Amino acid sequence: MNSAGYERLQSQVIPGYGSLARLAVALLAVSPAARAGGAEVLVAGCGTGAELVEAVAQRPDWRLTAIDPSEEMLGESRQRLGDQASIDWRQTTAEALVDQPGIAGRFAGALSVLVLQSLPDDGSKLAFLTALARSLQPGAQLVLVDLMQTSLPSLEGQLEAAWGGFQQASGLASQPAQPSQGLHPIGLARLTSLVNAAGFGDPARVFQALGFEGFLLQRRA
Repeated sequence: MNSAGYERLQSQVIPGYGSLARLAVALLAVSPAARAGGAEVLVAGCGTGAELVEAVAQRPDWRLTAIDPSEEMLGESRQRLGDQASIDWRQTTAEALVDQPGIAGRFAGALSVLVLQSLPDDGSKLAFLTALARSLQPGAQLVLVDLMQTSLPSLEGQLEAAWGGFQQASGLASQPAQPSQGLHPIGLARLTSLVNAAGFGDPARVFQALGFEGFLLQRRA
């Protein structure tokens, strides 16, 4: 599936998907460190490049490092963005990247959209968040968007039904996906515990559409 097809499918499955990249970049663009001209910004799990497209449009002065462990996704992203001298492309993970020379404490901001949800909570989520924190300058911010568990279990069935209805109304022809199918969502209390352990302050919620939530995290000084 090419990037256009992937983006269309995501828009049919994820409420608010069409605004996620734009919102994430807009939030980071006015953050304490990344608002400076020429700031270095990490896009972790760049996928097909939605956040990169917005970053180039909103902040053409940024110097971007785009990482993804998938060669296919990285290729789609590079094809979509074309020849951008401001983007450093790397097929790697955040955990491997931060151990490379000159990476720890390098970035003025980071974006992670729909990545953490794919990692099991067996130490993998903490390792990912810790790597992102280590890669950031003290006081720099991470915009994190993820599928979350509801804090009210009594609403879980209603939210699942609403998500199925959203997908059908969006024109998805196949059977609607279940919210956590193949994913590992966690609740806010668990997320707070993990980000604190990783080196961030408490998460500040800035977006919510059904089970999908966005947070601003700031690396502690």
